[in-house]
Amino acid sequence: MKAVALTKYLPVSDPDCLFDIELKRPDAKGRDLLVHIDAVSVNPVDTKIRSPKSLIEDNPKILGWDACGVVESVGENVTLFAKGDKVFYAGDVTKQGSNSEYQLVDERLVGFAPSSLDGTQIAAMPLTAITAWEAIFERLVISQNKSDNHKKSLLIIGGAGGVGSIAIQLASVVAGLTVIATASRPESIAWCKNMGANYVINHYESLSEQLRDLKLPHCDYILCCNSTDQYFDPMIELIKPKGKICCIVDNTSPLEMQKLKPKSATFCWEFMFTRAMFKTDDMIEQHHILNRVAQLLDEGVLKSTLNQVYSPINAENLRLAHRDVEQGAMIGKVVLSLWK
Repeated sequence: MKAVALTKYLPVSDPDCLFDIELKRPDAKGRDLLVHIDAVSVNPVDTKIRSPKSLIEDNPKILGWDACGVVESVGENVTLFAKGDKVFYAGDVTKQGSNSEYQLVDERLVGFAPSSLDGTQIAAMPLTAITAWEAIFERLVISQNKSDNHKKSLLIIGGAGGVGSIAIQLASVVAGLTVIATASRPESIAWCKNMGANYVINHYESLSEQLRDLKLPHCDYILCCNSTDQYFDPMIELIKPKGKICCIVDNTSPLEMQKLKPKSATFCWEFMFTRAMFKTDDMIEQHHILNRVAQLLDEGVLKSTLNQVYSPINAENLRLAHRDVEQGAMIGKVVLSLWK
């Protein structure tokens, strides 16, 4: 099977950072599905893992944690899927990724693909949809009943990125929150509004002043999809007493957690690979989340965050996609489709 892999961790400008390779097709066993992949997406986790370091892999390592494809075969313990099912998933960061023609993935991490979208639109969704869903409904414990969220607000720092784009939709359309997103360029501001943000403010200017101008000086919830270090103090200022803050980006310096105490505020992390990494008892929840997302996409409640497509899937195009994501100005998601 065709695949794109690495053995050395190099800058994206180095043509050897990702290379085309032929590998033996794996066999499905246990609860694994063998999926023939039609489209994949690139996320910041891909570029973070690929970033330069001294480590050298003895065997080719395959990145990629977003995929849409068709089940080719199933392991002997599979109960949720059958050969021929169209599926989408993010998978498990501790295993070989989706940048290959065929991939093994545990059925509990997989959802039935929405029927109304094409493969590129579908592949843009899994990782960011799971991340946003878990952050909003599990970490921040926001109700999916709109009547519970009357006059409650959510600030999303980094609204035009992959996670921010779907978080805006889930928070505004599904939960009925007042959503304030941050963006700075005309095109990213327009994107956030199109995703359903009630207000868009500039993250390069004072957040507190802009929120006061909107007569929303404090927020019930904050989801930070950008620099945790940079926005930690502003978030403490903006969160309501007893409010909740969730971050998805690693901090680079220690965070002064005692600053949260006067407001009895909650701080939590969201990492969508936790369930897969630790084989948690509720691992199958990602199957349920993806099925619910697929339903909402088919109903037109949610829309794909696809914004850029490269084809075919090969090392050259994956390097281009990694470059796009590393530049930090991505709007929505970049997807690659078709093997040649």
